[in-house]
Amino acid sequence: MGGYHSRAMSGPLSHIRVLDLSRILAAPWAGQVLADLGAEVIKVERPGAGDDTRGWGPPFLPGGDAGYFLAVNRGKRSITLDLEKDAGREVVRRLAARTDVLLENYKTGTLERFGLGYAELERINPRLVYCSVTGFGQTGPKREHAAYDFLIQAMGGLMSITGERDGRPGAGPQKVGVPIVDLMTGMYAATAVLAALAGREVSGKGEYIDLAMLDVQVALLSNQAMNYLLSGNAPRRTGNAHPNIQPQDVFQCRDGAVVVVVGNDAQFVRFCEVLGHPEWARDERYAANAGRVRNQEALTPMIAGALSGMARQELIGGLERAGVPCGPINSIPEVFKEPQVVSRGMRVDIGPVPQVASPMRFARSPLAYHRPPPRLGEHSAEILRELGMDEAEIEKLRADGVL
Repeated sequence: MGGYHSRAMSGPLSHIRVLDLSRILAAPWAGQVLADLGAEVIKVERPGAGDDTRGWGPPFLPGGDAGYFLAVNRGKRSITLDLEKDAGREVVRRLAARTDVLLENYKTGTLERFGLGYAELERINPRLVYCSVTGFGQTGPKREHAAYDFLIQAMGGLMSITGERDGRPGAGPQKVGVPIVDLMTGMYAATAVLAALAGREVSGKGEYIDLAMLDVQVALLSNQAMNYLLSGNAPRRTGNAHPNIQPQDVFQCRDGAVVVVVGNDAQFVRFCEVLGHPEWARDERYAANAGRVRNQEALTPMIAGALSGMARQELIGGLERAGVPCGPINSIPEVFKEPQVVSRGMRVDIGPVPQVASPMRFARSPLAYHRPPPRLGEHSAEILRELGMDEAEIEKLRADGVL
């Protein structure tokens, strides 16, 4: 397949080219994952406006784009194209002809009306992996409706199980503090794309992927969905307490809060020893996890009372030595000062742009961060030259308002 790489790439996907027709967060997150893995990613944006998230601030990079955009678009090149114009659509077709993966999140049917749907582009490039990301999918009664993360967290049940339990101060449904459905939809999209690429090695043919945010959220209900399917009882908000494993909760020491995460019965024995109450682990009500879950209304106040007189670092140190997970509730600034986070290099700076590194580590194909998130249309002329256009053709596209 003809290439349009402008530089030597690194990473396990250095042989893959991606055409990113998406904006906002879910599908662009997938594009950034693929870019982190070494793929060449070209982001197509609207002339003059670009991705909506360029303006979703403050904060903004000085003289540049909003942090929201900068969080999900590193490693990409940007070309502006007006898809309402024939010439803009023709450029997309020429790019798709030499592309491995196309990401898009237009409303259902929009790209088909532009002549850029999967059926049309597959004829140009039978090996194309085409991934459509929408709120509700390509089928069903809501297929044409728009959606955002907040809405899907509500409709998909996540908010019904997130937040303080009824009867407590601050009780009520809560959304997660990051756009978790967008992010996980992006991860599912990247996973599906990689699976399709692997399948293509066998079949020689591309694939069409229909990914819906609501489907993703329903899948993310995970153990809570299974709790309901097995019992018939609707899961309820439990605050910070885990519905299936105890004790796992936030507790107050005399100088601050800690999270305690006891994961099994052996850990509970050691936990009780550190607290000075080994008899709790011998009590038949609490010795096994199922009993602790059933009797947590009695157990939790006992634990809270024991911890209230302890210093936070004393507790954390004691539990760490005993092999029981426990730690502070860090603010975001504290996260980036956490020694483990620092040692793992989770902050990277690409020129003037601070970034959060990918968590993926490869021994043979280490990831590298060469490109900051692009300025709007920064690479338009460069990409068009790689398609074989001369300066006169490029200038005509500019004059015609295509770029």
